[in-house]
Amino acid sequence: MADPASYRPTDIPKLPGVYRFYDASDSVIYVGKAVNLKNRLSNYFQANLPEKTFRMVHQAVRVDWTIVDTEVEALQLEFSWIKQYAPQFNVQFRDDKTYPYLAVTNNEEYPRIFITRKSKRPGITYFGPFTHTWALRSTFDVILKVFPIRSCSSGNFQRAQRSKRQCLLGDIGKCAAPCVKWVSQAEHKELAKRLIAFMGDSNADIVPTLKAEMKLASEREEFERATKIRDSITAIERAQESADARLPDSLTADVVAIYRDGVHAAGSIFIVRGGAIKGSRSWIVDQSKSLEGDDEMGALFYSIYSQSAPSEIPAQILINERPLDAPALEAWLSELRGGPVALRTPQRGEKVELLATVQRNAQYSLIQFLSKRSNDAAVTGKALIEIEEALDLDRTPLRIECFDISNISGTSVVASMVVFEDGVAKKSEYRRFIVDTQDGFDDTRAMHQVITRRLKRLIDDRKVDTAEVKELGGKFSKFSYPPQLIVVDGGAPQVNAAARALGELGITDIALCGLAKRLEEVWIPGSSDPIILPRSSEGLYLLQRIRDEAHRFAITFHRSRRSKIMLESLLDEVPQLGQARRGALLDRFGSVAAIRKASREEIAATPGIGAKIAQLISEHLANIGSQRVDMQTGEITHE
Repeated sequence: MADPASYRPTDIPKLPGVYRFYDASDSVIYVGKAVNLKNRLSNYFQANLPEKTFRMVHQAVRVDWTIVDTEVEALQLEFSWIKQYAPQFNVQFRDDKTYPYLAVTNNEEYPRIFITRKSKRPGITYFGPFTHTWALRSTFDVILKVFPIRSCSSGNFQRAQRSKRQCLLGDIGKCAAPCVKWVSQAEHKELAKRLIAFMGDSNADIVPTLKAEMKLASEREEFERATKIRDSITAIERAQESADARLPDSLTADVVAIYRDGVHAAGSIFIVRGGAIKGSRSWIVDQSKSLEGDDEMGALFYSIYSQSAPSEIPAQILINERPLDAPALEAWLSELRGGPVALRTPQRGEKVELLATVQRNAQYSLIQFLSKRSNDAAVTGKALIEIEEALDLDRTPLRIECFDISNISGTSVVASMVVFEDGVAKKSEYRRFIVDTQDGFDDTRAMHQVITRRLKRLIDDRKVDTAEVKELGGKFSKFSYPPQLIVVDGGAPQVNAAARALGELGITDIALCGLAKRLEEVWIPGSSDPIILPRSSEGLYLLQRIRDEAHRFAITFHRSRRSKIMLESLLDEVPQLGQARRGALLDRFGSVAAIRKASREEIAATPGIGAKIAQLISEHLANIGSQRVDMQTGEITHE
């Protein structure tokens, strides 16, 4: 790694500009812009840099810059260089999927309509993108009935011209068949122009447009085509009647939102024209090496609009958070569009609700991306190998068990054990523990107790004669399968407590580590310093998923146990109500609220509860009428 002091520049101008960091192979690894180059570049050569910035400046061997006149020019040049060099340390958004477009050719003698997923090319008008292929197919089918321009390939079109025989689409009324001169070239081009104008308008205008087409077909005595258009109008009107709500017809804007979850992020856009959502799209941010503090919203705007035609950029863009360089982005978009563009963050009304929907769309895209990644065998295998290498294990940890302790002020202390095999949760082997706190409580003592109990079961099961179990047709205990790695939720104290349990039982063939929440550092026994895995590491992501699952499982058990204890404590105060009768009440009603709603006759019908005790229960619960129990937390609150 290079020493940044060896290439630190001097005499940096205090002017706006764009700078590039280069590595030893003379490749650009980072592009940035600044209003004041001297102030900005000096920050890269300070002490205590963030992790990714530290790696970038040590990987670089030189930096240069280009002076520009304005911040807008700096933004344009930065976007241009990011596109040209694809620097590894810049924020990059990746499209989470390839969406289909509806395309109409303008550069052919007979314009053609088709569906494509390829990148945009000149001479073709695109509509979309469409998030659902079935919706596009349905739209495509209706369009061909109303505007029957050719949709066949050039080869099929030329074959029909030579044979003077139209294809099936012509026979069923979905093509005007210019190949056999049913319409002239001029008429066919006029039909394509009307189609482009129709698709460019709002969906709100679809019914009047179809009615005009139906009238025109009727005047030309094309009664069969007019009938098909009428049926399409009926179907659309019925669909519109069932719609719950619409956006204002005057709303024409792009709605852009970004969603973050820890080190992951996703962005989405809804394309709204004339109050109708014409399309949507999502991107996943590639944060593998992007520097801390980089403007993700600005990078998302570059991903959306860098290849857009001027007609595709609206005058208004609604956003859920303002970019760092909002004025410069507005100027850049205005220049691309050839007219003013405003970035707005609405505060109330249907626009806020629409933005929330777009953000949820981004959230679901991120969830799908992470879910797909976690179930990808190649990614999981890479994660397990990274863990093996980072912890210097003797073998790949195909079975990982993770433990977490849950309590509130040392009460209702419980623990969870979750199991991941081949990087996938095995919920049938999850276990829960009630921690004994007779000798006092602290987190490390609880961890030592739980690990000891689990490993003692493992030792006991190892003593079982496996041949005898198989011969008798029995099943092995779930505790009999040893993990290759135990993960504890916590730092050095929790890891040391777990290591003490392993040592006391003489177990040396199971690896151990802890994952602390504060900085997500990995601790191993006997080490004074943690292991810091890269934030983009698949191994770290897998450890986080396992730790979070153990935490979720522990919290769920703790809440249910605490609420049950609080419920039993309320019933403890009722005279003549022992443990058996309390258990019967809990089995039947499940909560104090249910018992309070029940009549005395219903309470009395509970096994072991008669009319006299039912009366005592009803009177006791009536006296605490202003209280209720939160069954999620066990907390007693006043209504």
